[in-house]
Amino acid sequence: MQPFDRIDDPVKLRRLVQAILILDAELHLPAVLRRIIEEAVDLVDAQYGALGVLTEDGRALDQFLTVGLTSEEEQAIGPRPTGRGVLGTLIADDKPLRLANIADSPDSFGIPAHHPTMSSFLGVPVRVHGEVYGNLYLTNKTTAQEFSEDDEELVLALAMAAGIAIENARLHGLVRDRALTEDRDRIARDLHDSVIQRLFAIGLSLQGTARLVERPEAVMRIGEAIDKLDETIRQLRKAIFDIELTINKEGLHPKVLDLVHELRSVLGLHPQVSFSGPVDKVVTGQLSEEVLAVLREALTNVGKHAHANQVVVTIAAGEELRLVVADDGDGMGDAGSTGRGLKNLRQRAERLGGSVELGISREGGTRLTWHVPIAPLETEANLAV
Repeated sequence: MQPFDRIDDPVKLRRLVQAILILDAELHLPAVLRRIIEEAVDLVDAQYGALGVLTEDGRALDQFLTVGLTSEEEQAIGPRPTGRGVLGTLIADDKPLRLANIADSPDSFGIPAHHPTMSSFLGVPVRVHGEVYGNLYLTNKTTAQEFSEDDEELVLALAMAAGIAIENARLHGLVRDRALTEDRDRIARDLHDSVIQRLFAIGLSLQGTARLVERPEAVMRIGEAIDKLDETIRQLRKAIFDIELTINKEGLHPKVLDLVHELRSVLGLHPQVSFSGPVDKVVTGQLSEEVLAVLREALTNVGKHAHANQVVVTIAAGEELRLVVADDGDGMGDAGSTGRGLKNLRQRAERLGGSVELGISREGGTRLTWHVPIAPLETEANLAV
């Protein structure tokens, strides 16, 4: 019997399906791993969550990602766990583990001095192609003294979907760059070989026609049309150059468009996206990853809470990077304005010296503005590339 078959509560089942759809929409592996934890935490009302990715030999933890801790709390705790104590129990015996109080377990030891107090515990393995990829850990049930059997079934079902999402993200990562490179190369070649040559031929034809026209105003209009064609050709050549530039160095622009396309099933619509300023040149590296993570969080929140018919995304780069997500939905309400998602966005902004504002959009829905400064030295270095 599959975990899905043992879930009778229609509300919980609906929330599980929504979580699975959100995982299915993510195709960037780091985002998938974090989203797994976030959805599990929300699904069973846990205060803290973590995902431990195993080493290749499956004997220890290679990565340890957390949700619920502030950056200051993580720093105070010290080094990441390697897979001892209760965490090691799951590694040694890849079966679900549910404890009313983690401190009562005979395997519990070595908790750092500044580690937050943790009581109830639920851990399940996450498998990819039948092999344990990692373990999902949840602690401190907020609405009861301990996690229930139903909670265990919900997380087991989510873990099954998580394994599929991880494999999809892995495969997507392998083929994505090659496919994008081939498509952009073809588009650039077609623009150069077909469109520009035709425009150039039209321009030459108009120049020849102008010699046969006697009325001065007609000659002037033909001259204006030739000038516009020349400007169009210049713009197309610049566009071709930009496309060719992204073949070997992909910028933020195509990544944002890919992300928006991937999240359509969560949103139930296709957002309008616009860019201004040198976004691809100055928003690179870690800042680029932060922007994508923030956009994922913001759009997912819209899909969960807003019931929107229209979403507009604007990304502008100047002295600061400004990301605006506006919708015409119901608004985020108290849960949206104080929830975990907004807390994550604020923390990401504050780490970079920026901030987040929530307001009302022109359409009466929610307008979220996330903005951070762009370091001058980093900007100049990127512009010089």
